[in-house]
Amino acid sequence: MNKRTVRDLRDDQLRGKRALVRVDFNVPLDGDGGVGDDTRIRAALPTIELLRQRGARVVLLSHLGRPKGKPEARYSLAPVAKHLQTLMPRERVTFVPETDTDAAVAATTDAARDVILMENTRFLAGEEQNDAALSHSLARLGDVYVNDAFGSAHRAHASTEGLAHHLHPAVAGLLMEKELEYLGRALSNPKRPFVAVLGGAKISGKIDVIEHMLPKVDRMLIGGAMACTFFKAMGLETGKSLVEAERVDMARELLKRCGDKLVLPTDARVAASLDQPLAMQEVARDAIAATLAMFDIGRRSEQAFGQWIAAAKTVMWNGPMGVFETPPFDGGTNAIALAMADATKRGATTVVGGGDSAAAVAALGLEAQMSHVSTGGGASLEFLEGKSLPGVAALDDRGAP
Repeated sequence: MNKRTVRDLRDDQLRGKRALVRVDFNVPLDGDGGVGDDTRIRAALPTIELLRQRGARVVLLSHLGRPKGKPEARYSLAPVAKHLQTLMPRERVTFVPETDTDAAVAATTDAARDVILMENTRFLAGEEQNDAALSHSLARLGDVYVNDAFGSAHRAHASTEGLAHHLHPAVAGLLMEKELEYLGRALSNPKRPFVAVLGGAKISGKIDVIEHMLPKVDRMLIGGAMACTFFKAMGLETGKSLVEAERVDMARELLKRCGDKLVLPTDARVAASLDQPLAMQEVARDAIAATLAMFDIGRRSEQAFGQWIAAAKTVMWNGPMGVFETPPFDGGTNAIALAMADATKRGATTVVGGGDSAAAVAALGLEAQMSHVSTGGGASLEFLEGKSLPGVAALDDRGAP
């Protein structure tokens, strides 16, 4: 990675200073007002702890939900601050219900405060517009800027991209560094064979990923409803399955161009609708009835995909194999997760690209059995598409003072 990180900062840049850290605490809240899933909060702890160990006061910025530029009580970060305190019992975690005010700045200069979480950045009208005046004002909250919010790195917002132009040093946190290292290494210098597993509903949402990764991979396994568009391109009956009619020609061209590098399911779990999971049938891909829809890959495909993963040295996965929220249409997704866990044990590098794939891995309790599970679905997808991430691009390059 050619960007500076917190590891590159001198002691005099941290000791007694305010480290303004953009984190991604956009976490689900449960019905009791608590945090439903603290994965993203835990992922930020190494950076916070390192900064505290090096004598910095830590000021945290994050968004939560989509409050549209004005305060909404249900999107307050107060419950997140309370949860963060339970994860860091040796520190004093303070919640400040303001962000862009003189009172907020004053709170950051209080020596009695160790870790401070400011209120939701999306309560500020200029946040999502990347307003330069807001970025300049937010810069008053710190002496050094650390972006550790990989999940928001693809958004050019005032607290992500904008702040890096108004507060220096501007460096990456440990989580950001780890995300870029694993994703970057997998794409630029993978151990081979390199297998990509792509799923999800629509080929249109992954076409840039497919085009960018195809020259780099040895095999690309396609699952999810997006496989049905390829089936249609092959002249197969797809019944009531989701098919993007406007992408059929593109799928046909990809099949012609890529040959056996693209691996499609050979069978499917089908039903008349998701409301009738008990009526699920497993059929060959050329035997999908006109009255049925594909909602998952079948067991023969699971086995075939598992064999490709077992033979790989690097595996990148983005997107479920079916409607995994509705059993038994979670079979394919679960099979991929288990196959990747086994591959990790055998020494392969396994990277899960956030979003639904990460949720499926978490539901199975397999996070620790992957080399890396990304915290950013949208950001990882754009990275895999070969796009520059604004929140990363704006950080100081190595060699900067």
